[in-house]
Amino acid sequence: MKTREHVIGFIKKQKVAFIASVDEDGFPNMKAMFVPRKIDGNCFYFSTNTSSMRVQQFMKNPKASVYFYNKGRFKYEGIMLIGTMEVLQDDEIKKEIWRTGDTIYYRKGVTDPDYCVLKFTAIKGRYYCDLKTESFNVEDLEGWHRLET
Repeated sequence: MKTREHVIGFIKKQKVAFIASVDEDGFPNMKAMFVPRKIDGNCFYFSTNTSSMRVQQFMKNPKASVYFYNKGRFKYEGIMLIGTMEVLQDDEIKKEIWRTGDTIYYRKGVTDPDYCVLKFTAIKGRYYCDLKTESFNVEDLEGWHRLET
């Protein structure tokens, strides 16, 4: 696990991401979400409800963690990323990651005031596979900023 391609390839295969925020008492709060809709360098973009508790927490404290994992029959692999989360209301990014079926969650469409984008910027991480762990700085991963996905 030395390359950006491995990390991004692994993330793209997953169906769920776990996102952690920090509450007003300093405790971590975890939530399962769909995987990022856009990955650009070390930035990951998620869609969510503006009214959610998580959004309110990120607006007060941007510290965040995102975890992806795969439990196979004989192998468990996980990647934890640590960084900051921004709440975006910009129409351009909202349109960019919008998907046709999103009206299930946001009845008024892409302009629904309860629709926003979470932008997670990864700083460092930890990789686990085959009973081994490896910590890394995102900037140190070979090829991290090469391609948008």
